[in-house]
Amino acid sequence: MADETIGVVGAGIVGLATAREIALRRPGTRVVVFEKEQEVSRHQTGHNSGVVHAGIYYTPGSLKADLCVRGVALLREYCQDRELPYQEIGKLVVAVREDELSRMENLYQRARNNHVPELRRISREEIKELEPHAGGIAALHSPRTAITDYPAVARAFATDVTDSGGEVRLGFPVTSITTVPRGIEVASGQDRVRVDRLILCAGLQSDSVARLAQDRQEPRIIPFRGEYMLLKPDRTDLVRGLIYPVPDPRYPFLGVHFTPRVDGSVEVGPNAVLALAKEGYRRSTVSPRDLLGLAAYPGVWKMAAQHWRTGVKEYRGSFSAAAFMKDAGLYVPGVGVRDVVRGGAGVRAQALDRDGTLVDDFRIHRVGRITAVRNAPSPAATASMAIAEHITAAVFGDS
Repeated sequence: MADETIGVVGAGIVGLATAREIALRRPGTRVVVFEKEQEVSRHQTGHNSGVVHAGIYYTPGSLKADLCVRGVALLREYCQDRELPYQEIGKLVVAVREDELSRMENLYQRARNNHVPELRRISREEIKELEPHAGGIAALHSPRTAITDYPAVARAFATDVTDSGGEVRLGFPVTSITTVPRGIEVASGQDRVRVDRLILCAGLQSDSVARLAQDRQEPRIIPFRGEYMLLKPDRTDLVRGLIYPVPDPRYPFLGVHFTPRVDGSVEVGPNAVLALAKEGYRRSTVSPRDLLGLAAYPGVWKMAAQHWRTGVKEYRGSFSAAAFMKDAGLYVPGVGVRDVVRGGAGVRAQALDRDGTLVDDFRIHRVGRITAVRNAPSPAATASMAIAEHITAAVFGDS
């Protein structure tokens, strides 16, 4: 319906992509983005490693698989049109042990089902041709996997929103969401805005914001901090492209890997440790409120009972650079503590069900006039423009 006002909570890349899609595709619709920070992309988007995933890992037919593959094409075209960084540097998914070969083959078949372009199996010798300093006994090579600058993309999306007549309201922490006749009232303290429909893309705060909208209690967001090392500038030539391990299928995390950035630096990481605050980018950051919320949720204790050994290992790497680099040295032999310095960290909003299951796929649903994005982890940045299409179709009933 034309002349509607659509609200979007959250100015990360998914929220901004969604606002942009509506503003451009629904003439006459006014779009307002509500963001608690004073700038866009402050949290997950602003701490993203910049990888444009090709679709290797995701279950065929899942939202992740479908929207990732579609999203890559849209993002590549957008970056080219806007002269934003987009470098196809390629990725190796490397097996270092014989027992990883069957998992690597499963990944290969999954990627083929997802139509990942130009993916091929390669031998130890071919690994050395692509990455002379890499280890491994076999690998998958994805030459079209790319890197970009997601905060720059998000800023461009925000400009598109405002250029289309929309508004990005910064410094607007949403404190209440109230259903009113034929609409929804979104408030930040005494400041109130009425919208016809509302889309929640609140990332790390998605469960808290959903509760304001009287949405279901599950899943809850569990914050996992991912910490990085940086190769010293005189060691960045050890890595040409992305070098990843064969992931453990029990977890939605991809393991410690080597990631060249568009600025020329090379990250090593991330690990995955339970953060003590939803925005806990430092080990010293603790939120009593967030901790109490974690402790009160049965899923957290069930998850801990299943995965405590892995958690101990991850925390060991958080406090010890030598432990952190031990696994990394399997993929680029010889690289160790002397070659790196401490880098930054991000926090992943990982949804957790009450039974302790780490939610893998995107989870998006509607409650009346409200559409809630409850789980959008990696590859959400890659898929952001496709997620925006999906949400817009759902909100407006497009086929």
